[in-house]
Amino acid sequence: MPDVKGAIIELRKICMAFAKRSGEPLPVLDDIDLSIHDGEILGLLGRSGSGKSTLLRIAGALIKPTSGEVLYRGKPLLEPAAGIAVVFQTFALFPWLTVLENVEAGLDALGLLREESRQRAQDAIDLIGLDGFQSAYPRELSGGMRQRVGFARAIATRPDVLLMDEPFSALDVLTAETLRTDFLDLWEEHQLPTKSVLMVTHNIEEAVLMCDRLIILSSNPARIAAEIPITLARPRNRLDEEFGNIVDNVYSVLTARTVASLGAFTQTHEALARPLPPASVNRMSGLIEILVAAPYGGQAELDTLASSLALEINDLFPIAEGLHILEFAELKDRALKLTAAGRVFAHSNTDERKRLFREHLLRFVPLSAHICRVLRERKQGRAPRLRFEIEMEDHLSRRDTERTLRAVIAWGRYAELFAYDDKSRTFSVIAKAG
Repeated sequence: MPDVKGAIIELRKICMAFAKRSGEPLPVLDDIDLSIHDGEILGLLGRSGSGKSTLLRIAGALIKPTSGEVLYRGKPLLEPAAGIAVVFQTFALFPWLTVLENVEAGLDALGLLREESRQRAQDAIDLIGLDGFQSAYPRELSGGMRQRVGFARAIATRPDVLLMDEPFSALDVLTAETLRTDFLDLWEEHQLPTKSVLMVTHNIEEAVLMCDRLIILSSNPARIAAEIPITLARPRNRLDEEFGNIVDNVYSVLTARTVASLGAFTQTHEALARPLPPASVNRMSGLIEILVAAPYGGQAELDTLASSLALEINDLFPIAEGLHILEFAELKDRALKLTAAGRVFAHSNTDERKRLFREHLLRFVPLSAHICRVLRERKQGRAPRLRFEIEMEDHLSRRDTERTLRAVIAWGRYAELFAYDDKSRTFSVIAKAG
């Protein structure tokens, strides 16, 4: 357990809303109370688009919330502070600067003397394992080494709080594991100048491996769905039973929140604008085939699937959500179980699969039926994409609207419900639609 001496950053009653096309507010974060304590690594988990990165940026005063307040050591935080540093998902390096110059660039705002700035940068480079690469340019470095430069730049400021926005997600598995292990070693040995860490991640095992406490966010809008303390001693072993139990618990919470979110849209008039996950038909078909075969026999726990398929939460959950929405499978109790229709789909030929998919798309995705209805009502059988965007943005953010339309276009094309011309951004009737 961390030595919790008090809150360094406090978020009180944080709400965030973005403007719809109509100008009305679209809530993204709702009534978030959160504290980052001295001596802990705090993790933020949630579905893609749940507002994790937005909340992290609010914690660092990079953006202002619609309402609520952020306190840094008991005082209102109205602008970025010297005691808070950020490591982003992308490397965000200046390509025309060397490693040393990139790290020094992060110190410019502190107004240090050149000698002190150079020494701090050099110390951070040594600490993070980049000694010898001071004169190298980003183009000469691997992805892992470039991310180390990002860490060094943040650490050089000697922050109280380090905010990390999916810092390992852009790296390959082996590189991410190495950098993650090195970071934890420095943290455990108290070599890092930072006192606490807030980390956004979509990797459940990474969260349990690194964090002292997990906050799980729901979505549409984001609220705190669960808070899970992790008291395992470090270094942690993924094969330990207690480690597996915590991973299972996190999957259970995320599955329950996902199903609740999907159900909420189904029960309201907003079902027409229910967000659709970025799940391709090929991936959904592939998962159905895997589930129906041995050893699963039609049902598998999500953590087992994720492990065997080497998929992370942001990869697996959209596919599972797509199958749940289309009622080819059911998400329940951290498991995915094929429905009768899913089993029929698995054993059907290509034409039979298309027919079954078309029936389920029209029945369980109101947006697809709505698009077909609008096309039938028009003499030329055509409708601009903008017509549906305007309608959907009364309920969804622009990002969710874009993602949902992209999904329904792909699903509708496979089912041969309608055609779509991306150049003219127009939907149209096709002869086989039915």
